[in-house]
Amino acid sequence: MAFALTKAFDAFNRPSLTVADVAMNRPEYLPLDCVPPAEYLPMLNKGRVRQHLINHPLFDEAAVSAWLAAKREVDATPGCKVRAIQVNGQLAGWCGLQLEQGQYEIAVVLDDACWGLGRQVFAEVMSWARAFGHQTVYIHFLHTRPEYRFLRKIARQVTTSEMMGNRFTTYELTVD
Repeated sequence: MAFALTKAFDAFNRPSLTVADVAMNRPEYLPLDCVPPAEYLPMLNKGRVRQHLINHPLFDEAAVSAWLAAKREVDATPGCKVRAIQVNGQLAGWCGLQLEQGQYEIAVVLDDACWGLGRQVFAEVMSWARAFGHQTVYIHFLHTRPEYRFLRKIARQVTTSEMMGNRFTTYELTVD
């Protein structure tokens, strides 16, 4: 498994993050513009990452730039925050607290080499929700994702929902 995690290369032909990088370094949460658009391409287009996202065409630099502009608008919305995640100076993913259909939702997208950071990133985004004074947040996982027992334990309710023609497991969480 470790070999597969260290094998990929990013847009600048640098070795991607290793398991050791992820384990030994705390993630940094940076404004999206702190990372050049081209650095998002490998992660956003990676098959292992895309299998857990709504189906969409592969990104090119123009599509990433448009996506980043849309996420910057979300970031400017009161009660929302969207950040790039870096580990050891390299892009590990992005996360956010977004307002969708009148509800605040948590979004976390990590490079597959960094999937072990999920709980840590979740805790960070929940701290943002507390700081904003939100009472409830939602997490929608595409049906391809396994159930997360730790989320089920803390969820007020777990339901199946449908959005944009896709089935999701939705966790409704109380913000303490």
